[in-house]
Amino acid sequence: MLQPPPMIRTDHTNAFAHHTMSVRVPGIIREVQSLNPDYPESIHRALDDLRNRLESDAPIPMLRLPAPDFDDWAGSYAAHEGHTWLHTDWFFAEIYAYRLLIEAVRWWETERDPFAPKKEAELASESLWMLVDRALDVERGMSAEERLSMVIHSATWGNRIDLSFPASLAHGHEVMDEDLLVDESAGAIKQLLDARGTVHIIADNTGSELAMDMVMADTLLEQAAERVIFHLKIHPTFVSDATVRDVLALLDALASGNHGRACALGERLRLALNNGRLRLAPDGFWNSSHFLWELPARLTQTFKTAALVIVKGDANYRRMVGDAVWPTDTPLAAVTDYLPAPLLALRTLKSEPLVGLPTGLDEKLDAIDSRWRVNGRRGIIQYRAGG
Repeated sequence: MLQPPPMIRTDHTNAFAHHTMSVRVPGIIREVQSLNPDYPESIHRALDDLRNRLESDAPIPMLRLPAPDFDDWAGSYAAHEGHTWLHTDWFFAEIYAYRLLIEAVRWWETERDPFAPKKEAELASESLWMLVDRALDVERGMSAEERLSMVIHSATWGNRIDLSFPASLAHGHEVMDEDLLVDESAGAIKQLLDARGTVHIIADNTGSELAMDMVMADTLLEQAAERVIFHLKIHPTFVSDATVRDVLALLDALASGNHGRACALGERLRLALNNGRLRLAPDGFWNSSHFLWELPARLTQTFKTAALVIVKGDANYRRMVGDAVWPTDTPLAAVTDYLPAPLLALRTLKSEPLVGLPTGLDEKLDAIDSRWRVNGRRGIIQYRAGG
């Protein structure tokens, strides 16, 4: 792969990253405390301490023992030892801050999701079920290509619904034609129909986005895939990133009979889960600060025979291309040739790393919207063949 440009840092060289770590993440910690008032005082003190350290640009601490992922984080931490929160690499700092939040709430001991109140509220929201209803309006008389195109587009815009990112949430479900900057879905659909093998989905948010991903998985299993595997976070992170527990809660809600036509969707997905055509694959790699070109052997082997690997969302895109500001017309294939499978990236833009745009499009967008890279309005569907 091409050598990435210098990584985005949390200091004043990048205003968006600096604001994320000095304002947004501390605000998320406050919200966790507000939504979980019954946490023991010791947990509230630990959360206060983490928040204060972020806001005051304190030195970044190492995880405390016991911690089941201590050895893996030790290597990443060593490369940043001595750094402060607002003077380090953004990708490491953001992901590690959420890992320290998990330490503070003692998740490994209780498995109490600190973001559960927000996730549960979205799962119960009318807007989520209206979105599912709209997605299920796909005409059964459509061709396989047309149905796959519709669910891929729905899964892309589902990524707008990110509980940690109000700017993206504000754009909601309404999409204008010019919001989609790149659409290479046709190549991915041809690959799916030609290969008819296993499709891997590297998941992002639970709730509305995961519901659209499940509609996509259902269509894939019916039209194009032998099996669909969801790759999930091993513990809660980034507020709404999907875990196995989140998937099972969504499947229960779909199949509950409380949401009309969603019940049949839930039953089909439950059957697929039971017979092994739908698989859930949690892995600590997706909670780490490693980039995708650092895949461990277990995941490289897993993806080697994939018909398609679908990379969902903004943080996974940063993991895929490197958390750096590339020339936007850099070819996706030149940056991701390390991955041994065809690749489809579905994302709405909530940070600056971006490749694969037509030459000159970035300048046109700069002239009409100075925050087009980070406000969650625009999306991309990018495909890279081969592997």
